[in-house]
Amino acid sequence: MRMRAAVLEEFGQPLVVQEVELAEPKAGEVLVRLEACGVCHTDMYTASGADPSGYSPCVLGHEGGGIVEKVGQGVTSVAPGDKVVTLFSPQCRECEHCLDPRTNLCMAIRAEQNLGHLPDGSTRLSRDGEEIRHFMGTSTFAEYTVMPEIALAKINPEAPLEHACLFACGLSTGLGAAMYTAKVEEGTTCVVFGAGMVGLGAVAGARLQGAERIICVDLSDERLDLARGQGATDVYKADENTVQWILDETGGMGADYTFEATGLVNVMQEAVESARMGWGLCTVAGVAGKGETLDIVPRLLITGRRVAGSSFGGVKGRDQVPELIDRYLAGDIDVEPFLSHRITLDEVNKGFDLMEEHNGIRSVIEFN
Repeated sequence: MRMRAAVLEEFGQPLVVQEVELAEPKAGEVLVRLEACGVCHTDMYTASGADPSGYSPCVLGHEGGGIVEKVGQGVTSVAPGDKVVTLFSPQCRECEHCLDPRTNLCMAIRAEQNLGHLPDGSTRLSRDGEEIRHFMGTSTFAEYTVMPEIALAKINPEAPLEHACLFACGLSTGLGAAMYTAKVEEGTTCVVFGAGMVGLGAVAGARLQGAERIICVDLSDERLDLARGQGATDVYKADENTVQWILDETGGMGADYTFEATGLVNVMQEAVESARMGWGLCTVAGVAGKGETLDIVPRLLITGRRVAGSSFGGVKGRDQVPELIDRYLAGDIDVEPFLSHRITLDEVNKGFDLMEEHNGIRSVIEFN
């Protein structure tokens, strides 16, 4: 079938919205008609050429929500008409990692996914016979996509997809960092560094876990106001005294849990230094640039602090994304404030511009 998609032709240049070919789903694959897709920083990072693992031409996009149109042979977990959220982090439910509660990093299709291929090593996207690769196994800056069954979460049909799509990446990453990676305990003190989508999700996750005090740190007054709306009890405008202020606020000991959601290594260091002596846990959810390193004074670790990384919030996508969306539908998570701009596929580059300007939290492409 022919469809419109936003293609990364050349790094550092705007995406080009054009017609491309999309082949039928093969065994274990699903054709999805996209209805909404968030424009995430990871898409912009790849388009810029800063990501050394990036490739072109490819169709970007990974924060998608849509309707199943057709399924390939052997697909049983979804059917035509189902509402789904796309998963850049799949869940096969069979590999060693999927069977272990300690991680969500499914290994089933990782190698081919990193190459821009579907599991059989080929692509379904093309243009005039030229192969176009799939981004993060999803390629949701398009009217349709073909994806592996194991990379789709079937969700409540009542969920509006312009909200549900945000659970495909940023929102679940933040919520999961607090709920599944750190496993925040009731009555504790948490500090979240960064009030973008991931940081605000971590604030909401800490609230859902019953944290008594939730401090959010950011440079933007507007974003700090949003953090209050998600459950922050205190906010602090970041400056050179951030760590000392947190220590002063916690009796000199530091917070039980800290979360880094900026991708800046100097902020990661502050998050470690702000964690409580004895048992403080710093969870790093931001993605630093390739080659960057995090310096930690060993004495901080010897005196009981721990550091954990969190990919997609530790969320096992097919099982737990639907649960998070059900909590949103129950009123536990306020998603509307995250949706800052509604744009069309033709305006995808505007979504990048708004992100560069720190204008809002998330631009969402609506296809209808």
